[in-house]
Amino acid sequence: MNLIRNYRNWRRYRQTVNELSRLSTRELNDLGISRSDIPYVARKSL
Repeated sequence: MNLIRNYRNWRRYRQTVNELSRLSTRELNDLGISRSDIPYVARKSL
C-alpha cells in the first residue's frame, strides 16, 4: 500500500510542478511564487 500511495503522491507532485511551470513569470508573481519556489509549493500541496 505504501508503494501505491507514494506513486500517487509523486504523480500529484509532478502534475503540480508541470502546471505551475506552464505559468508565465508574471502569473507566478501574481500568486506570490517565484520559479525557484515551484518544487517547494508542489511538495507543500501534498
